[in-house]
Amino acid sequence: MTPLPTPPHVNLQKARTGLSRLWHATGYSLEGLRAGWGETAFRQEATASIILLPGAFWLGRSWVEVALLAGSVMLVMIVELLNTSIETAIDRIGPEWHDLSKRAKDMGSAAVLLAVLISFGIWAAALYQRFAT
Repeated sequence: MTPLPTPPHVNLQKARTGLSRLWHATGYSLEGLRAGWGETAFRQEATASIILLPGAFWLGRSWVEVALLAGSVMLVMIVELLNTSIETAIDRIGPEWHDLSKRAKDMGSAAVLLAVLISFGIWAAALYQRFAT
């Protein structure tokens, strides 16, 4: 029996291996960051991180505290990018209102809110420990 011919790859990234795959994946990631920069919320969070990330090294008393402070800031930005990707995929499907589209977008927004609350709580606790005790 003759094997079926392999179909050509629709996505060239799937056919890449090794350093070539890593190089191209890095390029795609940078394109994603540039696309995220086009979103106001991500720009605001990235701008705040310019102050908060160095502040994490100043405020944290151990590597664990620094990691929690910096990680919580990065978590907000990561979740914002994921929320934006959900919204973009939903908008590609169509601009008309649909209950499931609204639900997906609302859940993405809720995820950002939870990430912000986690970050706020970590920073508030660190500030309290540093200055109120």
